Amino acid sequence: MIHRLTLCAFAFMFGACSRPPTDGAHAPSVDNHASPKAPPVLEQVFHDPRYQLTGVAISAKGRLFTNYPVWSPVHQHCVVEVLPNGEANPYPNLEMNSWKTGDGGIEKWVSVQAVYVDDQDQLWVVDPAAPFFGEVYQGSNKLVRINLATNAIERVYRLDGVADKGSYINDVRVDTQRQVAYLTNSSQGGLVVVDLATGKARMLLLDTPVVRSDPAYRVMIDGRELAIEGKPLKVNSDGLALSPDREWLYYKPLTDDKLYRVKTADLRDGDLGSEQLLGRVEDLGHFAASDGIEFDRQGNLYLSDIEHNAIVKLTPALEKISWVRDDRLIWPDSFSISSDDYLYVSTSQVQTAPPFNGGQDKRTLPYGIFRVKLD
Repeated sequence: MIHRLTLCAFAFMFGACSRPPTDGAHAPSVDNHASPKAPPVLEQVFHDPRYQLTGVAISAKGRLFTNYPVWSPVHQHCVVEVLPNGEANPYPNLEMNSWKTGDGGIEKWVSVQAVYVDDQDQLWVVDPAAPFFGEVYQGSNKLVRINLATNAIERVYRLDGVADKGSYINDVRVDTQRQVAYLTNSSQGGLVVVDLATGKARMLLLDTPVVRSDPAYRVMIDGRELAIEGKPLKVNSDGLALSPDREWLYYKPLTDDKLYRVKTADLRDGDLGSEQLLGRVEDLGHFAASDGIEFDRQGNLYLSDIEHNAIVKLTPALEKISWVRDDRLIWPDSFSISSDDYLYVSTSQVQTAPPFNGGQDKRTLPYGIFRVKLD
C-alpha cells in the first residue's frame, strides 16, 4: 500500500524547484537484436516546459490529449487538447479546469490521472480526485465520457462508495461492445469493473496478492533504489490493457516486474466469489517494472520500462524484445496507439524529482510526449 503521508510530501515537493528546458539533441539508443529491421525512431510531438503530465490519448482523427494530476502547487489545467501548433487548450473548456478547494468536485476536474480514447472515438477521463495523493475530495472520484464529435460530456460515472476515500483510481480501458470499463486502484490494489449501461461498479481483488506490488522487489534507476526518505516507493495495480479480442485484461503493479491477466468474462461474472476469482488470475511472469502498457492490433503488448528509459515489446508468445531505449524516456508513463499505427508515450520524470534525490532537483525539463512507428 502507498504510504500516503510520504506521497503527500513527495507531491508537494515535486514542483518546488525547476530547471529551464534543455535544447540539446538526444539520439535514440535502441537495443533490438531480435529484428534485422531498422531501429524504431523516437519523435517528440509535444513538450511542456513547466507542468508535469502523465497521460496521453490520440483519437482516430489525430486529436492529441494529455492530463496533469495535482501532485504539486505548480499546476494549471487538468486536461488539455494539444493543437497542431503545439498549444495546449484546456479541455473540454476552461470552466471544467477551474477547480479549487471549496468547489464541488463532480462538475469539475479535481486531479486527473489518465485519459483514454476507445474504438468508438470517445474520450474517457479518470479523475481519482485525490490532490497531492491525499484522501478523495468530497467523494468526487469519477470516470467521465466525452463525445469528441461535440466536445460534450455525455456521462459521469461516480465511483464514490465503490472506491473508498483512501483509494487512488489510476487507469482505464473500455470494451465498447460489452459496455464495460475496467480500472485499476493503485493505492490498496484492486480492479474496478463498471457496467456502462447501468453505472453500477464493483471493486474486485482488493488488497490481494495478485494486485499488490512485490514488497521484495527493488526498483533500481541509475544505480539507486527508488525511495523517499529511505522508504522504497510501492505502487500497486496500475497499468492495464485489453487484449485485441477483449477476452483478457492484462495488468500489473507499477513497482515490480510481474505481469498478470484475467479473463474479462470472469471479471463480469457477479456470481464469482473472491476466492474463485483470485484463483482464475494468471501470473505470466517477470518482464519489466512498468507504468503504461498497451496492445497493438496484432496482439503485441508494449510495456514501459521505467528502470531503463525504455519500451519493451512482448509478442503473443510472451517473447520479450527490447524495442526502444532513449535517454528522453525519463519515466515512460502512458501509452496510446493511433489509427496510423504510432505508439504515443508520455514521460513524467517521476524519479528525477527532489523527494527521490535527497531534496535535489534532477529533472531535465521539458516534460514530453513522443511517438514511435510500430513495426
